[in-house]
Amino acid sequence: MGKIIKVSGPVVIAEGLSNARMYDVVKVGEKELLGEIIELRKNKATIQVYEETSGMGPGEPVLPTGQPLSVELAPGLMGAIYDGIQRPLNVISSIAGDYMTRGISADAVDRKKEWNFQPKLNRGARVTQGDILGVVKETELVEHRVMIPVGLEGEIIDIYEGPAKVEDVIAKIKTKDGPKEVTMLQRWPVRIPRPSKEKLHPEIPMITGQRVLDTFFPIAKGGTACVPGPFGSGKTVVQHQLSKWSDTDIIVFIGCGERGNEMAEVLLEFPELKDPRSGLPLMDRTILVANTSNMPFAAREASVYTGITLAEYYRDMGYNVSLMADSTSRWAEALREISGRLEEMPGEEGYPAYLSSRTAMFYERAGRVITLGSEKREGSLTVIGAVSPPGGDFSEPVTQATLRITKVFWALDAPLAYKRHFPAIHWLLSYSLYLDDVENWWRSNVGDDWRSRRDAAMELLQKESELEEIVRLVGVESLSSKDRLLLETTKSIREDFLYQNAYHEIDTYSSAKKQYALLKLILNFHGLAMKALDDGIQLKNILALPIRGDIVKARFVPEDEFKIAFGKIEDGMKVQFTKLGD
Repeated sequence: MGKIIKVSGPVVIAEGLSNARMYDVVKVGEKELLGEIIELRKNKATIQVYEETSGMGPGEPVLPTGQPLSVELAPGLMGAIYDGIQRPLNVISSIAGDYMTRGISADAVDRKKEWNFQPKLNRGARVTQGDILGVVKETELVEHRVMIPVGLEGEIIDIYEGPAKVEDVIAKIKTKDGPKEVTMLQRWPVRIPRPSKEKLHPEIPMITGQRVLDTFFPIAKGGTACVPGPFGSGKTVVQHQLSKWSDTDIIVFIGCGERGNEMAEVLLEFPELKDPRSGLPLMDRTILVANTSNMPFAAREASVYTGITLAEYYRDMGYNVSLMADSTSRWAEALREISGRLEEMPGEEGYPAYLSSRTAMFYERAGRVITLGSEKREGSLTVIGAVSPPGGDFSEPVTQATLRITKVFWALDAPLAYKRHFPAIHWLLSYSLYLDDVENWWRSNVGDDWRSRRDAAMELLQKESELEEIVRLVGVESLSSKDRLLLETTKSIREDFLYQNAYHEIDTYSSAKKQYALLKLILNFHGLAMKALDDGIQLKNILALPIRGDIVKARFVPEDEFKIAFGKIEDGMKVQFTKLGD
């Protein structure tokens, strides 16, 4: 047992901790607050404490646990709401009320609940790490696959079937070191990535149902994305849409340092949301990690690792998992404050010099993988991190460090948000480096000319930006008919394609095929209109065609009707342009 010799906010220095190791968890002070060793110098250990240290002083005891900060992995995670160190907030609320008592703790998963364990293997079967031993119906949407723990292999000498608690022995494995017991409860250190057999190239897009994301700036399953934007630009709404509509099996949402009232809104809204594919509560396939700005900031630093370890666990079962971190700027601020308490040499804007490497360590845990196990199983973990740059300055260190790692940049723009353009993602500032990777999927599953049409639309938007400078100087009347037509087409792309109403029953989601068909309508009209101008038809007559109204309404056509409806619009467009030529 050691004792405290110095307290500086959440940073405590203790001596007398023999055999202490980096990142070991310790219990600090009379209240036994959880902390983690982050620095060792001779016989002194520097500890970051995950709770408020007011009232703590030198001489109080420090108890080592000999274990790193770890999460509990077992059935019962789905639908749970945890803080940054995996304490279940709903359980703690029932014990201590609305305000958490310092030093309080509770089991991350229920030890008393019984689950119906169904074995997938028999006695005598040879198993290795990652093999699926059996399954449990965790929720209506998620089948929990109980895996052989990492590092364990051998022969099954006994296996159980029927009701069992997470700590009950469900199997015995004969190993070279003797028989080992297996339970449904496993633990994993949060700072160590869970291993996999092989990392695959991300080439299957994660379809989000948001047109500006899927068509213009797609993300692949197992990819990484950055969503930077100033206050009020819609970061949280974008992440809510991604959570609800993306074609992933499991969602892990980390509220990392956001305002308490904003996170409370998430906690109230998520249980009410319905999974659009099944009609069941979205929480049946969601885990929430909440560590708001008014909670201890040291735990905020740990919250992203807690969340991503939970996500990796379900990835290893063979699921496609998406992780939303809102926001990594607040996580970086926690790093900066702890670094300051440690009296480390500051880097740019006071952030620690290791900001970039820590950011990379987090995002590089994403990926599409072949999981451990003798049976080939594929899973993916897609990481989407929101960034809150002060004043919307994308040149600040956290945004720049994130951009160096992630391959998708969805730049939220405050002026667009103030115009009520949702999603407020600026098409000229954003980019995706997965375009070439996912192109084959779009060609095979949606349309051969998807890439050329997407690039044509982007080229028109770029030309619009150049023409706006001229329009501001001399007015739109000075432009040629073709340039004015281009402005009308780009207005249609912006308002009828890029704009999407998250609260509209139909417009909130567009399938990949509907997105392609809608963009095709707009570009086909532009092509026919350009040809009509070459044939000497006046622009005002082209813009007066009734078919333009049908294109405006096209995004509100239901998914099961759009093929027929869009076909009629195409036919009507050709008829009207033919009559115009006559």
